[in-house]
Amino acid sequence: MTDQVRLVEVGPRDGLQNEPSHPTTEIKIELIQRLFGAGLRHIEAGAFVSPRWVPQMADSAAVIAALKPPAGSEILALVPNEAGLKPALASQVGTVAVFTAASETFSQRNTNCSIAEGLTRIRSVVEQAKAANRQVRGYVSCVVGCPYEGRIPVSSVVRVAEELFAMGCDEIALGDTNGAARPAEIQALLSAVTGSIPVGRIAIHAHDTYGMGIANVLTALEYGVRSIDSSVAGLGGCPYAPGATGNVATEDVVYLLEGQGLATGTDLDELTRIGAWICNALGRPLGSRVGKARLAT
Repeated sequence: MTDQVRLVEVGPRDGLQNEPSHPTTEIKIELIQRLFGAGLRHIEAGAFVSPRWVPQMADSAAVIAALKPPAGSEILALVPNEAGLKPALASQVGTVAVFTAASETFSQRNTNCSIAEGLTRIRSVVEQAKAANRQVRGYVSCVVGCPYEGRIPVSSVVRVAEELFAMGCDEIALGDTNGAARPAEIQALLSAVTGSIPVGRIAIHAHDTYGMGIANVLTALEYGVRSIDSSVAGLGGCPYAPGATGNVATEDVVYLLEGQGLATGTDLDELTRIGAWICNALGRPLGSRVGKARLAT
C-alpha cells in the first residue's frame, strides 16, 4: 500500500456534540486550527442543527466564520434540513453532510421521521447544495448494528446508500454508529455496497465501543476504501445510541496508516499533543491508545 488516504477529522462535530461540558467557541476554534496545523485537511467543523436538540453545536456558524483554513482544505458541516442549509451555504463550508439511517427505529429517535421521510427531506438539501456548487456527503447510520433493533440486514444499508448516491451525494459514509461491527461484517457490507457504488465514493466511519474500530478500519482499507473518518483523542459517542463510545481515534488511525505505507500528511506527535490538550480542556480521559502510549514514554 503506497497511496494517499483522505482522513476526515470529525472530532469538532461528532466528537464534541456528545460532550456534557459544552466547550466554548474559542476552544472549538483553537481545536480546529491546531488540527489544521497538524496537517489534517478535511475537518467536520460543526453542525447546523437545532440548538434545542444539540446545544453543543449552537455556535457552529460563529466557529466556522472564524476559521482560517490552509489552502486546499475542506470544511464539512452536518446539515439536517433546509433550515440548516441556508446558514451553511452562507458560510465557508465546502461540503454539506446529510444523514439518514439503515434502522427505522434509530431514524425515528434521531430525526423524528421514518427513513423514507428523511430521504425526501434530504433530497431537497442535496439538490440545493449541488446547485450552489458544494460537495455533498451522505451518512448512513447503524450500518451493522442498531441499539434498538439489533443486527441490521445488509440489504437495508444497500437500499439507503443507493438512494443517497442516486440523488447526487458525492460520497457515502458508512457509519458503525454503536461500534457493534466486526471485520467480517464490514467486509460483507462493503462487498454488497460496492455492487452498485464505486469503492472510491465510499468512506468508513467506525466507533470503538467493542474495541473493533481499528480492525474495521484496516478491513476497509484492505477492501480499497481510501476515505476514513476519525476523531482526535477518540472523542465522541452518540446521544441517540445508548452505550456507544467514541469514534476511532485519529492518532490510532494515523499510526495504523503509516505502518501500512499509506500517506496521511499529518504529524502524529502533534496530534498526540492536541489530543491531550482537548481532553484536559474537557475534563475527560484520553481515548487514544497511541496517545496514551506516547505520552507515557
